[in-house]
Amino acid sequence: MVLFNAVATLADFLAGEGSRLKKRAAIAEAIAAAEAEDPGGEGSGLFAQYLAGLPFAEADPRKLNAGGALLTKAMLKATGATDAALTAAYRRHGDLGAAAFELMQGVSRAASLSLGEVCAAFGAMATARTTAARAATLDGLLDRGTPAEVKYLVKLMLGDMRIGVKQSLVEEAIAVAAGAEVGAVRHAVMLEADLADATRRAFDGTLGEARMRLFHPLGFMLASPVETPEEAVERFTAKPEKVAKPKKGKKAADEAELDEGVEAAPVSAEARPVEAFLEDKYDGMRAQIHCGDLAEPGRVAIYSRNREDITESFPELEEAFAAVLPDVDGPMILDGEILAWDYKDSRALPFAVLGTRIGRKRVSNEVRTQVPAVFMAFDLLYAKGELQLEHPLRVRRNRLETIVEQMVDRVVSPFAVDEREKGRQQVMFLGEKDAGVARLMLSPSRLVESAEDIDRAYADARARANEGVMLKAADSAYLPGRRGLAWVKLKRELATLDVVITGAEYGHGRRATLLSDYTFAVRGPGGELLNVGKAYSGVTDAEILELTESLKAHTLEDRGHFRTVEPLIVLEVAFNNIMRSGRHASGFALRFPRILRLRTDKPVEEIDTLERVEEVYLSQVDRPVES
Repeated sequence: MVLFNAVATLADFLAGEGSRLKKRAAIAEAIAAAEAEDPGGEGSGLFAQYLAGLPFAEADPRKLNAGGALLTKAMLKATGATDAALTAAYRRHGDLGAAAFELMQGVSRAASLSLGEVCAAFGAMATARTTAARAATLDGLLDRGTPAEVKYLVKLMLGDMRIGVKQSLVEEAIAVAAGAEVGAVRHAVMLEADLADATRRAFDGTLGEARMRLFHPLGFMLASPVETPEEAVERFTAKPEKVAKPKKGKKAADEAELDEGVEAAPVSAEARPVEAFLEDKYDGMRAQIHCGDLAEPGRVAIYSRNREDITESFPELEEAFAAVLPDVDGPMILDGEILAWDYKDSRALPFAVLGTRIGRKRVSNEVRTQVPAVFMAFDLLYAKGELQLEHPLRVRRNRLETIVEQMVDRVVSPFAVDEREKGRQQVMFLGEKDAGVARLMLSPSRLVESAEDIDRAYADARARANEGVMLKAADSAYLPGRRGLAWVKLKRELATLDVVITGAEYGHGRRATLLSDYTFAVRGPGGELLNVGKAYSGVTDAEILELTESLKAHTLEDRGHFRTVEPLIVLEVAFNNIMRSGRHASGFALRFPRILRLRTDKPVEEIDTLERVEEVYLSQVDRPVES
């Protein structure tokens, strides 16, 4: 029987160890010990899964439903602390698990909680029908834990272990412990999205028997930003060359870093022609669509970039892709962008429009009609029983075009559905125009030749109210979770704004004791300060320390986590765009604001005005159409 205390003890060691190699060796030793203690059982797999911060396998749709409120109540009961004491402990650590550990220092218990018992408790919490039943299971779990175990149980339930260990490092350690190839371990995890099962396979020698499962999100390949077309050309005329590629076998797993390859230094732009596909960069929601499963015909799942299942927020896409035929089209995974679509003008609507639909549990006919959703496909990850990730983009693109051409006329759904039916919504036909509109589109793509070509394409994309352009190396494989040089995005920022800090709140984690999140304002027509956003990125640790001291000294109202402060500190901020918003008194909100610098040279009297904000807003070609 493998105890959860072994996970907690190792986690504490890893949190204080800086060497990646030493971390991997310690994890491998612990996983091997768990396997020896429970040969052929679930111990080593659960050990690896929990250490990676996963209460359930990624392919497991169950959720603990243990939010901060439920955990806080359970911790107060387990520790006997007051609300004030827990708040103070959290403020010191920025971590509920560490706060629980501090408050339980007087508790002495023998470690007896097994990994199997934790697994059973998590399962019971996920299936509990009431909050009271869930709370009772949680209380029973924490009541048995030692201070160290409670610390990491809470961290695990919150999905944030904070021990400096990524899942990729755990995968490497599994390979070392089992004498397997790390590539085979990672491949099995990618196919089945089950780290515990991959651990079992590694020890059994059955990694090669792993088979792809639909309905769990693969990692999304990401793009790196570039500032100019010339920089993009330079990226694509540099020939990337992988170095330090891991060798096969246990010895290699013991000795090599087994990390991602390192890109070779760029060569001159004249050395190679540009070989990249160019597409518009849409201002939508990145998503994967899984459909056409042979075992579950008609089932559709849509996953966001942060791997959340968002299917219920876009029922018209679920209805449309349910028409994918397993025996004809085959099971598939498409990568693309969900867009709010203007069918009249055949163009994407701004993200501000789509944003009104995100997170909805129920989508009415009114919402479906006013904010129609489409899926703009731009990559093919899985088709007809074969992963496409290792194929060059030009091959994946050709296959995607063929598949879309075959399916596009069938992947349709109406604007309205019969809301009188309970359970699954039924299609309502009110006439020919309601019989269904296309919900699958193919992102236009072409090979690009020069910086001038990219510059023209960028201007054209902005004229279509899109964010910019994407450039993707024609020979690039799809690398889940990677942000490298193979894909780049060209987006030019709008003019920056000079604003003043009007409020500040404490951060999280290592910034829990620092005022690191800043609310800022511009000047209104009567000289009043009107908030337009909040930012926390772009300042250095040293600047945050300095700002914290200054903001504390000039606090007008201390509300605990948030402080209203005197408007003394001017910032220059950049942002993606500006949206109309009722959240702020200004009527506007900056989207994705970033602090560029502290403007110690500028007095508060010279910050930008609401008039300037509106001027920038009106200059946006992708702003929503206003009546």
